[in-house]
Amino acid sequence: MNRFLNFLENHFMPVASKLGTQKHLQALRDGITLSMPMIIIGSFFLIIAFLPYFGDDPNRQYLITSEAIRAKLLIPQAATFGMMGLITAFGVAYRLAERYEIDAVTSGVIALCSFLIATPFATAFTPDGSKHTYTVTDVIPTAYMGSAGIFVAIVLGIFATEVFRWVLKKNIVIKMPDGVPPAVSKSFVALIPGFFVVTATWLVRLLIDYLHEIGATSASSLHDVVGAVLTEPLSALTGNLAGQIVVVFLISLFWIMGLHGDNIVGTIMSPIWLKATGDNAAAFAHHQAPSAIFTNEFYGSFVTIGGTGGTIALVLLFMLWSRSKQLKQLGKLAFPAGLFMINEPVIFGTPIVMNPLLFIPFFLAPIVNVIAAYIGMSTGLVAKTVAVVPWTTPPLVSGFLATGGHISGAIMQLISIALDLLLYLPFFKLWDKIKAREETEFTVNEPNKKAI
Repeated sequence: MNRFLNFLENHFMPVASKLGTQKHLQALRDGITLSMPMIIIGSFFLIIAFLPYFGDDPNRQYLITSEAIRAKLLIPQAATFGMMGLITAFGVAYRLAERYEIDAVTSGVIALCSFLIATPFATAFTPDGSKHTYTVTDVIPTAYMGSAGIFVAIVLGIFATEVFRWVLKKNIVIKMPDGVPPAVSKSFVALIPGFFVVTATWLVRLLIDYLHEIGATSASSLHDVVGAVLTEPLSALTGNLAGQIVVVFLISLFWIMGLHGDNIVGTIMSPIWLKATGDNAAAFAHHQAPSAIFTNEFYGSFVTIGGTGGTIALVLLFMLWSRSKQLKQLGKLAFPAGLFMINEPVIFGTPIVMNPLLFIPFFLAPIVNVIAAYIGMSTGLVAKTVAVVPWTTPPLVSGFLATGGHISGAIMQLISIALDLLLYLPFFKLWDKIKAREETEFTVNEPNKKAI
């Protein structure tokens, strides 16, 4: 075991530390996070629109029966989920520019314009109040503005910022006289890098259009290209049970080394998970069956119950059954935080980090949770996740809300907590015995030390 720990410390931890501080990954994580408050707000309206009905009428499924009222309630959901990609384009560029210490707002605006240029506009046929329709051209498709556009948003957000930084570094900017207001000077500084980014994106779009017209490619936009290169392979790798097990294993492994595994691995997975959540939410809003199992809320609500490692179970064991005064006190202190999905107190206070005894269940618990929730959702016993809930939402409540108000979500979480309790129990007993013995030895030896 010591040899394994030494290997991790010498070979794995340096790489993990570099990943954790990598500017682009940090910007990706923080840029996507910028859209989370709006998505949570949209999820709230989605849940209200489909609140379950628990009355005696067997033909009534939802509390709200009027489709007209439901359509109005879903307007905020469509606007928030539908702008996920747009916000991400600005957010990733903004956060990356902050780390480069260049004008973040300018970088975000350039990325935003580039994202719109890369997105093909559509033609809509809208009723005019009669039996006829009239044509509306140059409609921005909300599908690309939302979850389907996240990967293009990330690529263009990084591209826009890197070009902006390169232009500033080469000092290829228009400088205004000293008397010009700063806001005006900044706008002129953005001219040349903005022109480079906009022109490059435009040329790429024209090239894709041409290749599609002559039949050289089936891709009709940059969204299709990025989807073929990035989205589809990543979704294929991680959109199955084996892929999810690998993902949660890696997250736990980073945490064992004292690094924030969710920030490192979750940064890469967030676009895929959020896209799946958006697809499920759209299907649910249109009375269709959600198809994706592995979503943002699948991981947040059903895998990491109480935090990474399913540690709410360990906290309960500490608080209720520990003989060690230290662990019992730690359990009492860590329970309120764990209830709201914050488990740093138990990870570093136990500690679980670099602890050969406790990192075994810390690896196993989330893997068991993945398998259990997957079985439940794939068999239809548990409803799939359709809404984003705040990550601090307590267990049982989060399961109920994430599945669109299905009690099966809360029951699934309760089953997973019970499984985690069984997994942690034998390891908890050993660790509790060790700590209790240490306390007893300290109590016996302390009077002797004072006498000396």
